[in-house]
Amino acid sequence: MNFKTADLSDENKGRVQAVLPGLRNFGGNARFYGEMVTIKSSGDFSLVRDQVRTSGGGRVLVVDNNALMDGAILGDLLAAAARDNAWQGVVINGCIRDSADIALMTIGVKALATTPTRGSSEGKGELNVEVEFLGAVFRPGEYLYSDEDGILLCAEALF
Repeated sequence: MNFKTADLSDENKGRVQAVLPGLRNFGGNARFYGEMVTIKSSGDFSLVRDQVRTSGGGRVLVVDNNALMDGAILGDLLAAAARDNAWQGVVINGCIRDSADIALMTIGVKALATTPTRGSSEGKGELNVEVEFLGAVFRPGEYLYSDEDGILLCAEALF
């Protein structure tokens, strides 16, 4: 992937939305893009588990976990499932765990932080709803572009 978010931002002024800083790169691929699938969660990783076990088809999973820091909603097993099922990346407004293992995987993973504890699996959450965090609105079916400099969102594919 040869795109740079800085160039995309300059070339598409007024068409793209920048996500405010705060997410860290944890996956082996800092640069990734794709159509978004969204999840609204509050400490529950059930929908994340269900989605990464399906075909990603080159899409990006975006999870708003309300910036909760008391439990991870993605670990090495779910990240490996996402990679194996052709998800390009996972973006989490919250925590992950098993970060050393995830760093070796060929998938994009961005999150706020790490924690060794696991979130709940009670089957709570919403799939493919508009979510908002870090000053941006993530809409299912729109596009996300991520690299070392940050994340851009756009209603249509830029390339």
